[in-house]
Amino acid sequence: MSDAASSSRQQAASTWFAELRDRICAAFETLEDELTGTYCDRAPGRFQRIATERPGGGGGEMAVMRGRVFEKVGINVSTVFGDLSAEQRQLAGGDAGGTQFWASGISLVAHMQSPRVPAVHMNTRHFMTEQSWFGGGADLTPMVEDAADTAAFHAALKQACDRSAADYYPRFKAWCDEYFYLPHRKEARGVGGIFFDRLASGDWQADFAFVRNVGLAFLEVYPRLVRRHMNEPWSTAEREHQLVRRGRYVEFNLLYDRGTAFGLKTGHNIDAVLMSMPPEARWP
Repeated sequence: MSDAASSSRQQAASTWFAELRDRICAAFETLEDELTGTYCDRAPGRFQRIATERPGGGGGEMAVMRGRVFEKVGINVSTVFGDLSAEQRQLAGGDAGGTQFWASGISLVAHMQSPRVPAVHMNTRHFMTEQSWFGGGADLTPMVEDAADTAAFHAALKQACDRSAADYYPRFKAWCDEYFYLPHRKEARGVGGIFFDRLASGDWQADFAFVRNVGLAFLEVYPRLVRRHMNEPWSTAEREHQLVRRGRYVEFNLLYDRGTAFGLKTGHNIDAVLMSMPPEARWP
């Protein structure tokens, strides 16, 4: 591939991730405006954006909101590049195909005020060395399980997958179930979703279209789930349960998450890497 073609693809991917961030921020701020339940007497939250830099090359922007619907939500976009050590190549997915890399992506984690509203994670990314691939996914972590929420979330992701290939959803759902699992507790982190990595079908435009569709599916379904529950009353007992479940989230991200490990090993902004941590958690 020519340098011009690589540059064009990099620009297209990084532009999309930033655009998706802006659209999600707007949707989440609208939810803040619409609240009529608990904490509606508080001012609606707004995102604060903070530029980040990576010493080895590149940087990004953190968008963080602490509001009355979203206790803490962070949406990071970044474009980074530089040298890969042997350890970093392993974290990037094994044989990364070279010692120079370029990566761009969006990463989102939302921890909610109400225990009735599920927490959520979504990320998509494009990684280039001598090879090129996409990765990412989305998964739902309810504090109070709701079968209708789970079905709606999976249906949206399945529709996005089915637009690309019939085998994507079953493959990526199974991968998500395997990946977001806490072996030391023998339990899943949540109710799943999809997870994929090193996606390189040979048709870059088709792979990029799939990644965009995943982002758009998330943008459509998650605000719908938040609206279902954000005005429902909730109890102190439910809040306590929520804080304990958040502890499981912390355990997974610090012990097993490859993205967290890669961010720390490549010297990216620590606050951006640990953006996924909840503002409050509890262990029994």
